[in-house]
Amino acid sequence: MMVRRCRVVCFVSLLLTAVLMLGAAPRLRQQTKPAQKVPAATAGGKFPATPARVARGHYLVNSVAHCDDCHSEVNWKLRPALTKPGKFLAGQKFPEADFPFPIYTRNLTPDKETGLGLWTDQEIARAIREGVSRDGHRLFPLMPYMNFRKMSDEDVESIVVYLRTIPAVHNDVPKNVIPSAFQAAIPPLMPLTGPVSPPDLKNPIKRGEYLVTLADCHACHTPVNQQNVPLPGMDFAGGFVLTGPWGSAASANITPSASGISYYDEALFIRTLRTGAVRARKLNVIMPWSYFRHMTDTDLKAIYAYLKTVKPVQHVVDNTEPPIMCTKCGAKHGYGDRNAGPKTDK
Repeated sequence: MMVRRCRVVCFVSLLLTAVLMLGAAPRLRQQTKPAQKVPAATAGGKFPATPARVARGHYLVNSVAHCDDCHSEVNWKLRPALTKPGKFLAGQKFPEADFPFPIYTRNLTPDKETGLGLWTDQEIARAIREGVSRDGHRLFPLMPYMNFRKMSDEDVESIVVYLRTIPAVHNDVPKNVIPSAFQAAIPPLMPLTGPVSPPDLKNPIKRGEYLVTLADCHACHTPVNQQNVPLPGMDFAGGFVLTGPWGSAASANITPSASGISYYDEALFIRTLRTGAVRARKLNVIMPWSYFRHMTDTDLKAIYAYLKTVKPVQHVVDNTEPPIMCTKCGAKHGYGDRNAGPKTDK
């Protein structure tokens, strides 16, 4: 289910918690017990719908969380990449070329036969933040519910209210069949047992951390080992390679290292996410700048403020250069041969 117009995906987009499972089958074959179903969602009435909530939900879905990126068919030949007509949030086959088995994102429109039209508000909210479908089965973590569990009650309710307003699209996407070797990739249910409050949104760093979590930036911008576990000390250091209809691109180092974004000032950071270019160098469309460009200056400034606080990591990544094996992150990316030495800046 849900969230992001995530070309990432959910990069997205992209971004993508489940993409971290690529190549993990040998480890997981030893743990093949299927995920068990869980009780039905708590009954309750509809979330109060107000113009402010519709607007907030629209903002989160179409910019910060970029749900469309994963849940819509996207024309990757365009710049910026745009949703194909009539396909908005209607579900699709996940486009990442290296994903180890076919997987489909759900139809989030209010269609009663193929979408969320018969779901209760509580069922949708639980799927977003706890990874449980209406029938009680656990969702595969390509859907970044482990991040979204930090989404405030007000924000998740705003998203549900907004989803009720979008046009219904009849699109019956196939049900996912998760190979037994990957069942163990599904994290155990961790029900939310109390209210989830927003962070101190007046604090730019706290606000930025919250937005980075909802945008799932860590999943795409952190390299992984052969078991697809994030490399220690390499948070946000780039080098995660995404391949699909957008081509092949390694995520950038977005730490405040000399090899990262230390040369960015606030204005350049905002301009990059608004235009999809760092001065004359264009970003690949897999980077969901086409969604982030709709974020407010306040939110983009907060993300910049937070990224300036993360640990700097020396890791050169350059998509304009031929891919070369990097001994530091284990992936092939431009200037991979320039990354011998310690993993973090002194």
